[in-house]
This record gives sequence, structure tokens and C-alpha cells, in this order.
Amino acid sequence: MVKVFVNGYGNIGRRLATMLSADKEIRFMGVAKYTADTKTKDALDNQFDIYVPESELGQFRNSNYKISGTVEEAVKQSDIIVDAAKEGKGFDNKKSLYEPLKKAAIFQGGEDRCGARSVADMIHNSSVNYAKASGKSYVIQGSCNVSGMGRIMQPLAEEFGDEIERYDVTIVRRWADLEDSKEMRDSIEWDRNPHHQEDVKDFMPTANLYVEAYKVPSRMMHLHQMLIRFKTKAPARDRVIELLSKQFGVAILNSAIGSADVRRKALTLGFQHGDTNMVHIHQEVMRVQDDVLKILYTDDQTGMVIPENHLLLQSMVFRRPKEEAIKKTDALFQLSRKKRILEEEFK
Repeated sequence: MVKVFVNGYGNIGRRLATMLSADKEIRFMGVAKYTADTKTKDALDNQFDIYVPESELGQFRNSNYKISGTVEEAVKQSDIIVDAAKEGKGFDNKKSLYEPLKKAAIFQGGEDRCGARSVADMIHNSSVNYAKASGKSYVIQGSCNVSGMGRIMQPLAEEFGDEIERYDVTIVRRWADLEDSKEMRDSIEWDRNPHHQEDVKDFMPTANLYVEAYKVPSRMMHLHQMLIRFKTKAPARDRVIELLSKQFGVAILNSAIGSADVRRKALTLGFQHGDTNMVHIHQEVMRVQDDVLKILYTDDQTGMVIPENHLLLQSMVFRRPKEEAIKKTDALFQLSRKKRILEEEFK
């Protein structure tokens, strides 16, 4: 049985832990914690074993938290690590832990793909390059925005091919997650150099893609406006909706009036962690005009990458065919069921 350890227990790490602990094919080793805080109690309440840096053992013991060992011990005992450390810390973990101990690892979207602090030679997107990750030791799981763009762009590229001239994407990013306590500033801020453009081109190198990103004072998902320009007339709206409705992890909604509608519905319906784990196309504002198709969709920023990590794990470790992996991920996350429920709620 494959032994998997989650290095970190933030918003992504706690979701990864929930997922891995429910997968009967995996022996979940536990999570790393670096600060003795309320999230430590949350991990213990969920019956996760906790491992801490050796230098922090005293801090945790003084707080009366039960510790199972050190992070290094957990990494030694594991077959693969899902790194959920703070953005940029994955490289340090790779150099100090994973490489010396010859352990495979999955990194999250905040880590570098290129340059001196590169952690891996590919970014995974299950819609595009699932099979390429098979047997690799180090792979970056694309961020929520990058994962969502792949789910929309790849089927369009497969269906329309060279008819597509270019993609222009405007990302309206949430300022913080629901679980975060940090203050949101009354400001709209722009990203001078969005990483999403190059990240998507890593697995879709021929896509003529341009991305702008803005941060707004909201905790309720991301919003993407994607403009697809065709060389001649854009395809009919109904044809595009039919195509995207068949995609795994893509819901077609019709009556939501904002991102909060979708997030609050997920919470009300009791979805685990309040996540939908998918993108939601708002078909009432889909537009076709001459050579341009406009798609507006919301992106579950905290939940999107969790099933993607599960799919990546199946490619890297189990080397499963994609269709078989999707069935296993769907059984664990109930994405098809959630999709049906949301589409009925917002019909």
C-alpha cells in the first residue's frame, strides 16, 4: 500500500488530508505542522497524526498536543509527499528533505517551474497531460486558476483546433479564503506579471493565450472572463454548451447572480469543506458575436486542485489509465453528483 504524507496543514493541506485519509488504496501517514495553533487541534480532532520539525518539538509539547514524530521521520517512512507548504517553501523542502531521502513529491501551484528555484519539469493538468506525469518523481499541480483554464481550453482546442485564433482571459481573484482571518483591503489590485499565462503554456504550448489578473475584496471564489477569438465566425452558443457540459468537473449553471451564490449553496448543501471542486460556467451570460465567444465562469479556488492532486497521484504512482483514474476520483469526491445537484439548483 502506498504511503502518503502531507507536508503542511493550511487551507489546501487540510483538504488534501481529508481526501487521502478517505482513500482505501492509500496509507495516509499524517500531516506536518509548523506552529502550535488551533489548526493543530483541528488535525488531531480529525484523527490525523501530526509531525513537526525537530526544532519545534518543545513548542508543541508545551502546548500539550500529541505529536507522532518529526517531519523528517514522516518523510523517511513515506513513498510520496504531497507538499502543501507556504508558497515558495516547496523548493526548500525538496532540497533539504525529498532529494536527500530520495522521495517523490507533488508540489502546489505556487512553486516555480523555471529558474533557480524550479521544483519540477512539468505542471500537471488532468484535462491536458495526465499521462505525462506517469512515473515521474517531481510534478507541480497547477493552481486553481490554471486547472480551471485547462478544463475549458482543452475541449475547445480539441473540438475547434486551428479555427481558434487566440484566448484572452481576465481573472478576477478573491482576496482571501473563507477560512482566512487576514483583513481584506478596500482596493482593486492588478498583477503586473500573472504566472497563469506561462503555466498554461507549459502544458498547452501552442495556445495563443494572454492573461490579466486583478484582486478584489471578496472571499467567494475566482471569476474568469475568457474571450476566444476565431479565425472566422465563432461557433453557435448551444454547440459550445453541449461540448462543455460533457467535461469532468465542469458545471453549467443558469441562474446564479454572483460567486457567493455558488459558494453559499455548496455550504448549505453540506458539500465537504464547502467545496464544489469544479468550475461553473454561467451560461446566461455566454455570448457569441461575430468571431468572438465569451465565456464567464467561477472557479472554486480552495477545492479545485484537490481532485486534481488525486488524479496526479494516480498517474505518478499507480500509473492508471486516465478514464479509470477519473472514475476513482469521482467516486471519492462525488463530482458528478455535485454537478447534477448544482445544475438543478441553478437551472
